[in-house]
Amino acid sequence: MNIIDELYQDTEEYRDHLATVDKKGKRVWVYPKKPSGWFYKNRTLLSYVLLALLFGMPFIKVNGEPLLLFNVLERKFIIFSILFTPQDMHLFALAMVTFMLFVVLFTVVFGRLFCGWVCPQTIFMEMVFRKIEYWIDGDAGQQRKLATAPWTGQKMFKRIAKYAIFYAISLLIANTFLMYIIGSDQVLQIVTEPIGQHVGGFLALLAFSGVFFFVFSYMREQVCIAVCPYGRLQGVLLVPDSIVVHYDFVRGEPRGKIQKLPTANSQQPTAILGDCIDCKLCVHVCPTGIDIRNGTQLECVNCTACMDACDDVMEKVHRPKGLIRYDSETAIKAGSKGAGKRKIFTTRVWAYTGVLVALIAVQVFLFATRSEVETVLLRTPGQLYQKVDGGYLSNLYNYEVINKTAKDFPNIEFRLENAPGGRIKFVGDAITVVPKGGMLRGVFFIEMPENQLQSRKTKLEIEVWSNGKKIDEAKTNFLGPVK
Repeated sequence: MNIIDELYQDTEEYRDHLATVDKKGKRVWVYPKKPSGWFYKNRTLLSYVLLALLFGMPFIKVNGEPLLLFNVLERKFIIFSILFTPQDMHLFALAMVTFMLFVVLFTVVFGRLFCGWVCPQTIFMEMVFRKIEYWIDGDAGQQRKLATAPWTGQKMFKRIAKYAIFYAISLLIANTFLMYIIGSDQVLQIVTEPIGQHVGGFLALLAFSGVFFFVFSYMREQVCIAVCPYGRLQGVLLVPDSIVVHYDFVRGEPRGKIQKLPTANSQQPTAILGDCIDCKLCVHVCPTGIDIRNGTQLECVNCTACMDACDDVMEKVHRPKGLIRYDSETAIKAGSKGAGKRKIFTTRVWAYTGVLVALIAVQVFLFATRSEVETVLLRTPGQLYQKVDGGYLSNLYNYEVINKTAKDFPNIEFRLENAPGGRIKFVGDAITVVPKGGMLRGVFFIEMPENQLQSRKTKLEIEVWSNGKKIDEAKTNFLGPVK
């Protein structure tokens, strides 16, 4: 066994328990020290951009429709102004498979980079609620003292102020979340009109705001550790070549406090130590309470707080930055030659990439060939042909015209394309407008001259026109007598 393997070896006892749970199974509350540094600054800037998009997009409309809408109740979905109906469910299914494969590929290469920089849970917890907590309760040490302090007027004021702000933000998040489901106009009606007119919507707002308040005031990092499936997924997808937040154990070990240089009269030599001075700041700033020096762990969300803290310490002790950095286990084991050993495009990555590209190609093709209008034409089951006056036979059909756009299609007409002498007769009053995102249903008879039918089944093509423009076509069979 070489020196690098000896340094990397550990008992992995830390993997037998969670940092936020003690030996009795009781939760250990995490009080992370307020982070600062280059990565934290850029994460903060990115979070402000993402928060602006999150709260602003429900109010962006194109042709009167929201930019994004996921109305599960009415089965209406709008993604970047493109309306999707239940008839497009195959596109959603394929898109979900494609997205999951992308998550797998991204995790194999970059681990939980998404969690640290883009995940809404991390952004709200670390960049919104945690900042408010630092502002009201102070840094980690002050928060611990306040938690164990007796209930005084000052403590009650801080607790009431903090949780009141927490609930106000949770209510804002709940309103925004609901806007993505039912639309901003309906949410504004629920908020501004009397409660009696929108009891269901009001209860939904209370429920959502309560859930968000519970998550960000109590659950916190437990969502990432115990609830989120992405962390479980990471455990089976990471490989030694994955680039994640890593501690350089080759350079840092053996760790120890900075020792004074030996004097001429000193009898004891100075021990040869690594660059890690064992200050434990990387542990103190971690929002999930782990020690990154133990290695890649399930709880690590790659938030880079430990990287900023370690870089600051290394700068103060005049040692190179990057003791904790984005890197792969393979590169770290290679030591000073690690940059040349880092390998992103492994066989597994190429395989995932190939399948992902194929799925994306299929998805693009399906989107490109997706029609704005879909016509479904079915013979009424159990009905045979009927003889009518003038030597005609008739079949009864049910039709549906589905509008997948955000505009109306007026003056709908049905025309027989390949059936000279054939005619269409509607049952009842024919509705000639397909509303945006809506559906037109009805029943009509198709009548054909009996002398034109060459077999028991005759294939018919029916074109759908709107304002003199062909918008779709459908095919069906016309049943006649056996010849």
